[in-house]
Amino acid sequence: MISVAAQMVIQGIVLAGIFLTALYALLQKDLLASALMLAAMSLLMSLEFYLLQAPDVAIAEAAVGAGVSTLVLVLGIRKTGRWEE
Repeated sequence: MISVAAQMVIQGIVLAGIFLTALYALLQKDLLASALMLAAMSLLMSLEFYLLQAPDVAIAEAAVGAGVSTLVLVLGIRKTGRWEE
C-alpha cells in the first residue's frame, strides 16, 4: 500500500504534466502537434482519474478523450491545414 504522502506526490506530478501539456498545446503553432499534446493530456487525465479510484471514468476519458477526439481533430486538421497563421 502506498502512503498518503507518496500518493499526493504522484498526483502532483501527474497534475503538473497535465498543466504542461495543455500549455504546450495552447502555445503551439503546429496544429497537429497541438492535437497530439491534447491526446497526451487526456491520457494523463485518465491516469489521474485512475489514481482517484475512478477506473470507469478513466476508461471513458482514455477512449473518448485520447481516442475519438484526437481522431476528429487530426481529420479536421488534414482537411483545413496544419499550420496556424
